[in-house]
This record gives sequence, structure tokens and C-alpha cells, in this order.
Amino acid sequence: MSNGKMSLGARTYLGIGFFFLYAPIVSLIVFSFNQSRLVTVWGGFSLQWYGELFKDDALKSAVGLSFKIALMSSIAAVVFGTIAGLVLARFGRFKGSSLFAGLITAPMVMPEVIVGLSMLLLFVALSSTMNCGIDVAEMTGMQSLGCGAFGERGMFTIWIGHTTLCIAYVAILIQSRLREIDKSLEEAAMDLGCHPFKVFFVITIPVIAPALISGMLLSFTLSLDDYVLTAFLSGPGSTTLPQWIFSSIKLGLTPKVNALATIVVVIVTIFVVLSNRMMLTAQKKRDKAMQAAAAGGH
Repeated sequence: MSNGKMSLGARTYLGIGFFFLYAPIVSLIVFSFNQSRLVTVWGGFSLQWYGELFKDDALKSAVGLSFKIALMSSIAAVVFGTIAGLVLARFGRFKGSSLFAGLITAPMVMPEVIVGLSMLLLFVALSSTMNCGIDVAEMTGMQSLGCGAFGERGMFTIWIGHTTLCIAYVAILIQSRLREIDKSLEEAAMDLGCHPFKVFFVITIPVIAPALISGMLLSFTLSLDDYVLTAFLSGPGSTTLPQWIFSSIKLGLTPKVNALATIVVVIVTIFVVLSNRMMLTAQKKRDKAMQAAAAGGH
């Protein structure tokens, strides 16, 4: 009886939690089919805002830029975050290891306002330092090389900022995963003459693949959602989706934003479900292979 009451209470709390989490999303999706221009007043079923969505060139440009930066940032964060996580997990204590770990995780614990301001000042300083390239360009009539990326804030500077932020999360995920796996497989492969680089790509990477996928998905979401860093590092002609939404609030939101959010929710849901199924399938295959190897050893 007591167990039954606890189970009912747990289900009740879980239901309340899910309601507060997903009720706003469900409401957003429902009102994307609203005929009224007001986002809080139902005026009948209509698909007109989905049509208006694809007619807005500024919105399409913002969405395209956000997805492009998010994809580039997630890939770069996985690459550099994996290297950092490998150093933190496998290289043990070395001179400056505490400083290295602190620098890696600093963007994750520091306020984004501070990170954004510091990166903005860095790019301004780099632009001033590289003014020699601009002077040469003026004298020779040739296009300056290398100065434009730092002199004008845009997609490049936003990508650097988002990558810096996401590396911290990926490094923590990879470090935790590497500390959990059994190093005997890698040691056995190296004892048999396998090169450490081959061991890493053939054995270590498949084992930590779920952490890599999780890190990439998390980085993609963080980059797509980020507003504070983007506000510091963006410039004219580099408006991302969060910036477009915040600027639209001043003029009044329409169900067009709901339609866009619905499409994003559907795409992300499909992508997450497919990724989760792929990870579960790969994990089952690895478990079966390990069981078969253990049975063959006996």
C-alpha cells in the first residue's frame, strides 16, 4: 500500500513537471495555426503564417546563418573538446594541468556577458594590431588579407565565440566518458603492436561515440540558442535567429514566429530521436561483441 502511494505520488510529480516543461511548447505549436495576428487570441485554424514565413527574406537569412554557425561550432567544439578531454583524462598530472583545466572550463562557469566583452576587446585589439595589412592594401591597391576577419565582426567572430563556449561542455563530457571506459582494450591493442593513433581512431573513438554525439548535439543547441555572445560579436549583416526574434519583440510578435519555432521543434525532435536510436543500436552491438569476446576467452 505504501509502495503504491509512493508510486502514485511520483507519477503525479512527474506529470506536473512535464506539464510545466512542455505545455508552453504545445501552446506555441497550437497558436502557429492561428488565423489571428495576435499570438494569444485564437481566431480560427489557418496555415497562412507558414506561407508568410517563407516570404520573409530577413528571417530566412537569420535562420540560415544561425544553422550554419551552429553546425560549424558543433563540429569544431567536438574536435577541440575531444583533444582537451583526452588530455584531462589520460595525461594525468603535469605542470600547468590545473591551469589548463581551469582555462578549458572557464567559459562554462563565467557569465556570458564577461566572456562576450572580453572577446570583443580581443578582436578590437587584434584589428588594431593588424592595421599594417590595411596600410599595405591602401598603398598597393590590393585587397587586404587577414585583417577583415577581425576588423569586421560577423559570422567568423560569432563562430569563434560559440566554439569557445561549446568546447568547455564537450571537454567535460569526453573527460567523464574516457575515465569510465576500460583501458585494457587500448593497452592490449598497443601490446600487439598497434600504433597509438590507430588505437585512438579504431578503439577509443567508437567507444566514446555516444559522448561525441551528445557533445555535438549540445553544442549545436547552445550555439543556435545563444544571444549574449552573439550580441557582442555580431555586426551589420550578421543577424542570427535569436537576434531577429528579440528585435521583433519591439514591433510585436506574430504567429509567424510560432510557425518557425514549430518547424525547429519538429526538426530537432526528429534529429534527437534518430540520434538516440543510432546510439542505442551501436551500444547493443558493442555489448554483444564484448559478450561474444568474453565467451570466446572462456
